[in-house]
Amino acid sequence: MSDVLVLNPPVVKDFCRSARWAARSRGRVQRHPDWLLIAVAVLEDAGFTVGFMDGDAAGLTREDVLSALRDKRPSLVVLHTTTPSIDSDLTYAAAAKELAPDCRTVAVGPHVTAVPEDTLKRARGALDVLAVGEYDYTLRELASLARSGWTMKALSETPGLCFLDGEGRMVKSPPRELLNVNDLPFPAWRHIDPRWFRDGGKRFPFITLLSGRGCFGRCTFCRDVPLLEGRRLRMRDPELVVDEIEHNLMLFPFLREVMFETDTFTALPAHVAGVCREMLKRNLRIPWSCNCRTDVNLELLPLMKDAGLRMLMVGFEFGTQAALDAVRKGTTLEQSVNLAKEARRLGITVHGCFMFGAPGETRESTLKTIEFAKSLPMDTVQFSGICAYPGTEIYAQARREGHLVPGDWREWVDENWEQTTVLSYPDLSKEEIDRLIDRGLREFYLRPSQMLRMALAVRSLEDLKRKLFGFKGFIHSVVSKDARTSRGARER
Repeated sequence: MSDVLVLNPPVVKDFCRSARWAARSRGRVQRHPDWLLIAVAVLEDAGFTVGFMDGDAAGLTREDVLSALRDKRPSLVVLHTTTPSIDSDLTYAAAAKELAPDCRTVAVGPHVTAVPEDTLKRARGALDVLAVGEYDYTLRELASLARSGWTMKALSETPGLCFLDGEGRMVKSPPRELLNVNDLPFPAWRHIDPRWFRDGGKRFPFITLLSGRGCFGRCTFCRDVPLLEGRRLRMRDPELVVDEIEHNLMLFPFLREVMFETDTFTALPAHVAGVCREMLKRNLRIPWSCNCRTDVNLELLPLMKDAGLRMLMVGFEFGTQAALDAVRKGTTLEQSVNLAKEARRLGITVHGCFMFGAPGETRESTLKTIEFAKSLPMDTVQFSGICAYPGTEIYAQARREGHLVPGDWREWVDENWEQTTVLSYPDLSKEEIDRLIDRGLREFYLRPSQMLRMALAVRSLEDLKRKLFGFKGFIHSVVSKDARTSRGARER
């Protein structure tokens, strides 16, 4: 019997709910539930018995979850939710109420933080409460209340909650102050197997690490920073970060890479330098990758390379300055070029992230982004439409101006649960963005020079397997999309 059962409920095979875009990605990537497992570790440190289920990553079925609810009969059920899966997620809250009648149910995640009243009304009584924003300590307090004193008064005095009162009106408790990230435990990785999580760009098996929370950026498309992490940059002490790497390697000696999933690992140069020097001091030799803005201090790159940096996941975003400015990225095209060239000079792999759909964009400007991507010395890329999630500034703008396509949360993905464009403009329609995404991928990867570059980058059997996994997922996505397009054309 568990005090708490934390669920990443299953949706559909290959659905990834822990990613920044909850969907089935083209590469069929699965991302580790790092944030959730930090919260699980907080609960366990407080003495609670916690069960954890990662539905789609572990290949679980609905019946697996229902059996766990029957057997464990937890006093608190925590559901991680996403925008496209919210209605499916709420069915598990209803099942918990039916199979463990005495349990309390709570939902977490950016979606419920952005639209709490809609979520609570949609749940029809299946959810007792929402833990909005940064929920690590909120869940600990809710677990205590579920065990001994769950009352409206206690809930209203617990920071970071939304719930309905006896008359169906939403109540918001005081906001929770941002926590000290140095006080957080390491994720409770014992609940998962790193081999559940694949990514064609990462060495397998790998594990993610959050070296801090928050960001100084003001990007209008950003979801997690304003909703969960806060705009204040909070980075962990470098010694703690490297302690966590060593801890992970003791748990899983077979790991071949660490991915710093911090929204912008390079945002604070002193933090980056501190982590790198600590790794070198301890002679900790494991390849690692990180997320990166293009305004990274280039003088840091040689030190990062010496400390084991293998790959930069770079948010280039657009190939025109107008589009960068339209989403308040705060970077320049010149910075993009300089970063790509310096990384190539140092032998650092670069994965470029590009988007279409900034306010004011046209077909001509998106074609410039494709050409810009092809002009940079990069190893791999991804193109996508901007995913305007509820709670982001671009969502509010698109809804206000009539540029938002979906009419329901389920439509944040397509009928196959894959990524789909959610914005449409007079000068750049949704259909055109979708076509340009496929065009960008084909034009980038099918160049003879790029195919040769990728072939020469294969240095081992594992490299080959990794690239084949990503390529297989990409081809499956393209073929299935083409089949659906042809079927739709026939039906019309």
